[in-house]
Amino acid sequence: MHAGRTVTPAQLPEVLLNVAVVRPVFLWGAPGIGKSSLVRQFAAALGLDCVSLLGTQLAPEDLMGVPRIVDGRSQFCPPEQIARDTPYVLFLDELNAAAPDVQKAFYSLILDRRIGSYELPAGSVVLGAGNRATDQALARPMASALVNRLVHVHLRASAADWLTWAVDNGIHPWIVEYLTQRPDHLWSAPPKTEEPFSTPRAWHMLSDVLHSYGDDALDDDTVALLAHGTLSPRHAGAFRSYLKVARHAYDLDAIIKGDRRWPDAPEDRDLLYFLAETFRARLGKELPADRRHASGGVRQFAFRAKTLLVELAEIALEMAQLVIAEDEQGTPLPAWFLVEAARDMPRLVDARS
Repeated sequence: MHAGRTVTPAQLPEVLLNVAVVRPVFLWGAPGIGKSSLVRQFAAALGLDCVSLLGTQLAPEDLMGVPRIVDGRSQFCPPEQIARDTPYVLFLDELNAAAPDVQKAFYSLILDRRIGSYELPAGSVVLGAGNRATDQALARPMASALVNRLVHVHLRASAADWLTWAVDNGIHPWIVEYLTQRPDHLWSAPPKTEEPFSTPRAWHMLSDVLHSYGDDALDDDTVALLAHGTLSPRHAGAFRSYLKVARHAYDLDAIIKGDRRWPDAPEDRDLLYFLAETFRARLGKELPADRRHASGGVRQFAFRAKTLLVELAEIALEMAQLVIAEDEQGTPLPAWFLVEAARDMPRLVDARS
């Protein structure tokens, strides 16, 4: 399913409030970005119960129910959790992962809001959700008849939305502080191999186990074990390095201001790597594509950044190369900054040879 437009978790409630109350909606999104939680929150905001059906665990008869004889005729009795007298939110989770015959069983429920002779109470809301085939998740082709019965909304992860939620919901402060500096690490694309990957759900799990241990019991090896058990390898390593930075009172802002220097001890190699990555992210965020759009403060920052690049290369040339390389999404730094930075880098390389 192609995502022509996407919404963030903060934008979704308004969309659902105006769309889902009149037409069934299907939420598309990567695993772990909070689709199920958002549906439950939406139901709670409406003051309605949320009844969840997991498509992968259903058979057609689970929806149609069992027959009984009424006045000499058979009549199907839908299951109790569906056949309710008051309005509710019916959430069909992993709908597109269900077997084709199960998907067909949902047709009349989604379009006509009825199963057999039972009709959903007025005011009920029908929502579906599922992952995309490109997410390396279980997903079956959705029949065109089913596609055409739903309004499709694509959800994307938003670090700003998640951090706002995290502060109010007890997420471990180390994680909040880290993702405030590296919001691009909230989510990573699901890998093709069987290994952990970063999602809002994964960070929430990491927060829970960090709280369970307690800060005093978390040495470096334990943090490494927990981070690599929940996050993508790259993000796990960066988070581990961040904690070393935090515990050693290293701060990128202090380095930029000149109050501290890049760590250069061999045992601080992972600290240097984290700071270099964070420095690259800061440059990508603050430098405009066109130099003419740079304010005086930004130009001063760019000048200081070039000096820091030279100092970083004197400690570890590959770290400086990491800073000026493309980021994970293949986005380069602005060309004007790279041209200016290159004027100093060759002299440094010659001095080292």
